[in-house]
Amino acid sequence: MTRTHHPRTARTGRARLAATATAAAVVVGGVLTLGTSGASTAAEESALEPARCDRSSRPETDIVGRVPAEDHESGRAAEGYTCNTREVAHYGETGGLKVHRYADESGRVCGYYDSTVLFPTDALTNGVAGLGVYVMDMTDPAEPVRTTTLTTPAMLSPHESLVLSEERGLLIAVLGNPGTAPGQIDVYDVSEDCRAPQLLSSTPTGLLGHESGLSPDGRTFYASSLMGGMTAVDLTDPGAPRTLSAFTGHSFHGLRVSQDGNYLYAADLGRPDDQRMVNGGLKVLDVSEIQAREPLAQAKVVAHLTWRDAAVPQVAEPMRIDGHEYLLMVDEFQTLPNDPTFAYRPENHAGVARIINVDDPRHPYEVSQMRLEVQTTQNRASEQQDDPGAKNPVGGYAAHYCSIPRYEDPGLAACAYIGSGLRIFDISDPERPREVGYFNKPAPTGGYAMARPAWDVPRRQVWFTDVDAGFFAVRLDDGIWPRDLTP
Repeated sequence: MTRTHHPRTARTGRARLAATATAAAVVVGGVLTLGTSGASTAAEESALEPARCDRSSRPETDIVGRVPAEDHESGRAAEGYTCNTREVAHYGETGGLKVHRYADESGRVCGYYDSTVLFPTDALTNGVAGLGVYVMDMTDPAEPVRTTTLTTPAMLSPHESLVLSEERGLLIAVLGNPGTAPGQIDVYDVSEDCRAPQLLSSTPTGLLGHESGLSPDGRTFYASSLMGGMTAVDLTDPGAPRTLSAFTGHSFHGLRVSQDGNYLYAADLGRPDDQRMVNGGLKVLDVSEIQAREPLAQAKVVAHLTWRDAAVPQVAEPMRIDGHEYLLMVDEFQTLPNDPTFAYRPENHAGVARIINVDDPRHPYEVSQMRLEVQTTQNRASEQQDDPGAKNPVGGYAAHYCSIPRYEDPGLAACAYIGSGLRIFDISDPERPREVGYFNKPAPTGGYAMARPAWDVPRRQVWFTDVDAGFFAVRLDDGIWPRDLTP
């Protein structure tokens, strides 16, 4: 049974995202404004071909990724747009920035997602639903049941830091906000009963917080801050975390770790120059000393890759395809000019996902991009900028997070493309990614699909949240599901 979505009126994602933009503007006024790093080339502006939708789909009515204002007025947008996907379940009217899926020792399946974009402003929009990380019993994916809500400090405001170690059954977050926050780290055990996480520790070992990273073995947590670099925290004993090392002088966003734990891939906002940030992109750090727990361990930058059509570097997910190492790198939002009002400018680049080769982590290079038609400079200057939510400086038609179902030959990628909803890409050929499906059911204010999607591979589902429309479980049609993608 699919639960009915009831649109909200004044208390909407537009208000929540506007508050986020205001908070970010405070950061910009102090130090951080992102500026263009060069004109894009023809290749950089190339959009992917439209996905081929089956007969049961409800496809978009305009160019790829767009939700026209007239569709909101006519009610067509409220019906949703699907391409080779179908809604399995819907829960609530609020969402955040991360979604995770976990199966515990007894085989119970749970979902976890944060409910806040900007704490405590969200208290005005979440209403009786409450703040914190929602714990969902997904035993029956058509009937999600919220079993509890985690409300310790970091879980009340994890911002973009909520991570899950499937290896150890740990759910972790650091207290964060759009700029930075005191780095209180909360660690929960979800391995015994995923429906009832048990708090193991809540400590100030992260120093500062915003985003995060976690080594594949689940023993090293990295807390990042836009204002303070990163902190490495030892979780060998999750009940007694300890700070290992601090790395300053960089504005790091999302952090992801190589399979062996020796390299860290950091989304770097760049360096301040005339009240804006320049040379943002990817930084590769050698963290082998930290991984080996050497005394006085340090992280060392070994590579720096930038791109001329950069927006706001968000995160880089490691993956291996046909024996080669890649990153699924995402830029979020639009390039922000040296303007504290964050005015919409069509010439600013919209954030998109791109694939980067890191066979040699010291010499990364870009392979391809996953740009929708709605994200090209030409179309950004058209009437689409008047669509609901399109001009939101921290929203609009841009990317925010992507995820993959597994590290080895993932086959597919799912991306939260904010106003364009959930997008599904075939990445089996990294040089020629293809869009193969999408799901977008925006609220009346425009779509705000911002959360990192989670994969429920056994049931061929993707879970994601929209800031103002809640949690969705979406099944992918058999025609786009890779034959070798099994649990």
